Amino acid sequence: MANFTPVSAAIGGALIGLSAVLLMVLTGRIAGISGIFAGLLNVRSEDKAWRFAFLAGMMLVPVIAGWLGHGMASPSLPASWTVIAVAGLLVGFGTRLGSGCTSGHGICGIGRLSMRSIAATVVFMVTAVATVAITRHVVGG
Repeated sequence: MANFTPVSAAIGGALIGLSAVLLMVLTGRIAGISGIFAGLLNVRSEDKAWRFAFLAGMMLVPVIAGWLGHGMASPSLPASWTVIAVAGLLVGFGTRLGSGCTSGHGICGIGRLSMRSIAATVVFMVTAVATVAITRHVVGG
């Protein structure tokens, strides 16, 4: 890992946790991205403004940071758009199946001591470790 920066990672993690806590304390809302996005797509939802602002901020802040001179690593994407599309659909399916995304369960759910979120996060982590082990040591990726 050539880009291992534990101090900036710890600061970033603390800011993510702080923002989740502030959203919960100040608005009573949970900062789970899939739930925020699903509420934005729901035609009956009347609280779209904060959801849009939250998601827009997530996308705009890195762009603004780049304009201010903070470098960002370029993402490494597969060569095939088919792989990207299938992966996106699988992530969306898993998010619905798991009643939330990794950020919602891992950051917000564990912070609220939700047993469902703790179990989901354990499953996410075990699956991630197994996937890396298989792709690196069995498949040879």
